[in-house]
Amino acid sequence: MERELAFAKQVVKEAAAVLLEIYKEGPRRIERKSSVIDLVTEADMASERLILERLRTAFPHDAILGEETGEHGSGRRRWIFDPLDGTTNFAHRLPIFGVSIALVEGKEVVLGVTCDVTRERLYWATRGGGAWTEGPGDATSRPLRVSQTASLQDALLATGFPYDKAVDPDNNVREFGAFLVRCQGVRRAGAATVDMVWLADGRLDGYWEHKLQPWDWAAGSLIVQEAGGVVTDYYGNPWHPGTPNIVASNGRLHEEMLRVLRDVRGLGKPLPAR
Repeated sequence: MERELAFAKQVVKEAAAVLLEIYKEGPRRIERKSSVIDLVTEADMASERLILERLRTAFPHDAILGEETGEHGSGRRRWIFDPLDGTTNFAHRLPIFGVSIALVEGKEVVLGVTCDVTRERLYWATRGGGAWTEGPGDATSRPLRVSQTASLQDALLATGFPYDKAVDPDNNVREFGAFLVRCQGVRRAGAATVDMVWLADGRLDGYWEHKLQPWDWAAGSLIVQEAGGVVTDYYGNPWHPGTPNIVASNGRLHEEMLRVLRDVRGLGKPLPAR
């Protein structure tokens, strides 16, 4: 993974620089996709074009899945990327958004890189190689470790809400309420890629969400796992790209979080692992 990791880190840095330049100027064009809150800006498209071009040149035989342009090619290896996660934040000039790239072999994420753009902090992991971060002022990269919080009542969690929350009752409001009264706090930052790396860095203790896409979670899922955390679906089965929901935690809180979700959603017993 040395070549792939070096490539992904460099491309994520380049894409982050593009996003940051547009962010400082202010987005000039904001369009709506599937709903009034599902936005796309020229920054999304500029970052998408850059990453897609770099991937096609460096790995022409690999499949690619990007948020804005969809599937490209086919193959056992597939690059999944989010050119700008947190577009609504970006459009409102709230400085919480990210860019990420993951490499998937079969159903397994083997490499993930994310940048918390406005903080210019890079996070990455390879399967079996640990999770790492570096940012401004760091003399060298440092390893990531999840928190040691052992009970839900002492935990700070994060989540998000789907774009169709106004029309679909399965909108995470019940789950939010159930967790809110059981933990120290729940944060809704608006960028799943950033939530996941903050969890890997011990700033958050747990995260759950549903109805997002593979590019929102792929890189972060590996970074959390390599930092010592646990990532599953709502039933406790191992998460893989394409799973429509996710629970990520420091491991110590995981069963407690799953119990809350099972109670609220009436899931019953966990399904057999896939």
